[in-house]
Parts: sequence; C-alpha cells; structure tokens
Amino acid sequence: MGDLSNKVILTVATTGAWPTKEITPYVPIQPPEIAEEVYACWKAGASMSHIHVRDDEARASMDYNKFEETVRLIRAKKDCDIVLNLTTSGGIGLDDEMRIKPFKELKPELASYDCGSMNWQNNCVFENSPAFLEKLGNTLQEAGVKPEIEIFDVGMIYNALYYLKKGVLKAPLHFQFVLGAAGGMTATVDNLVYLKNLIPEGCTWSALGIGKGHLPILYTALALGGNIRVGMEDNIMYSKGELAKSNVEFVERAKRIIHEFGKEVATPEETRQILGV
Repeated sequence: MGDLSNKVILTVATTGAWPTKEITPYVPIQPPEIAEEVYACWKAGASMSHIHVRDDEARASMDYNKFEETVRLIRAKKDCDIVLNLTTSGGIGLDDEMRIKPFKELKPELASYDCGSMNWQNNCVFENSPAFLEKLGNTLQEAGVKPEIEIFDVGMIYNALYYLKKGVLKAPLHFQFVLGAAGGMTATVDNLVYLKNLIPEGCTWSALGIGKGHLPILYTALALGGNIRVGMEDNIMYSKGELAKSNVEFVERAKRIIHEFGKEVATPEETRQILGV
C-alpha cells in the first residue's frame, strides 16, 4: 500500500430522503436517474456514493427492488469502480428486515449505521433501538459490509464505543459526522472539532454540513485531516439563491478545494484501502 496520508475520500450523496422535483428539478429520484448521476459524479472524481432510493411517488423508501435496480445500473457501467454505500434508514417506521435486506443481498462495500435514536426534524422519532443496532451490527459483519457510523449527536459516539466493546462493531471504525440536521448537533466548527476529538485513534472519519453549514464543515473537515461528503441529500443550493444544477457541481467544487488544501482525492481503489474494504 502506498502513502495514503494525503488522500481525501470524497463521498457524493445524490438523492437523500427529502428533496423532491418540486423543490429542485435537478435531484435524481428514480434508479436510472440516480445511476447516471452517480456515474457522472464518479467521472468528475467522486470516491464513493451514498445511496438512497425513492418509491414511485418520490417518497423516502427502502424498497429492495429500487435498490437492486439502482445498484445493478451502476455496476453495469463496467469502467465505474465507485465505492457503494447504501443507506439503512430510507424512511421512518420501517421494519428491521426492510432496512437490512438491501445491503445483505447487494453486498456494497459500506452501509449506514445510525448509532442512536433522535427527534428527526423536530416532528417525528428516527428510531434505532438497541435491539436493532445489535442486529444491524451483527448482520453487517456476517455480510462483510463495513458500517459507516452516522453521528448526529455526541451520545451516538459513546453508543458506538459501547457496541465496539461488545463486539457488535469491529475496529477500526469509520464515522460520518452529520451536522446541521434539525434535532441533532448544529453545523459549527466547534462542534466538529469536539466530535473529532472524541473518537479513538486509528478511526477514519468524514463530515458533512446540512444546508448553509455545507461549506464551513467541508473546510473544517479538510483542515482537521478528515474526509468529506457533498450532494443534494445534504444541500441543494450551490450558493445563496442559486440551485445546484447537478451533483457534479458539488463534486467538482469539493475536488478543487481539496487540491487547494494541497491534498488529493482518493480514487475508489485507494478508498477501499483506507477503509479496509
């Protein structure tokens, strides 16, 4: 393995669970759109794609058939080696098996592990019970899929360390700090520094800022030696008053900023080496 210390994993989250065509006509919703957008982002330099799907009415979904079609269409691009990272939380009130089946069957390199429950957007409970987290962690290990540990609040780090000690999670952990979601920690420099300083040595981590927190968190993550995530799941505005026309715009800007920091974007193969997948 070569020196990867100067490499930054650039993840693109093209779709998410909430933006609709009514909010922005540029968000990819159905599997063919998502696959083409992921491919375009890979060509622009993205290392990894975090994937959500929607139902036929564009609502958040964990429909296995939608995941299967999306992943199949991406993998059909034979030159595309982007790292795949599937969500396990595409909606509220879903049963365990619906959340587990996509990664269990499709075998992406990573899948999300939301390490605790929270009051999502101040209007509903995003539930990740202790029993589910144990089941999820054990099934991820059985499937050979690495968990991306989603951190919306500081207590979720301590949850992750508990499950690490219990053997439900295995070191080295990979964290994704999500800052700026209503009901979670705000997207401030101080909060990201605080979270980063709590994780064990040897872990890898990435960060994102929701909405207007997008760029401040991106710059802070790079300054702290972390990895970054961009895309319409987290932010639909390229600048104040200007909708992004595609996820590629976010990838290209992030790549430029990474270079301005004197760093390089990790290729998908380098990303696999960094994460051990």
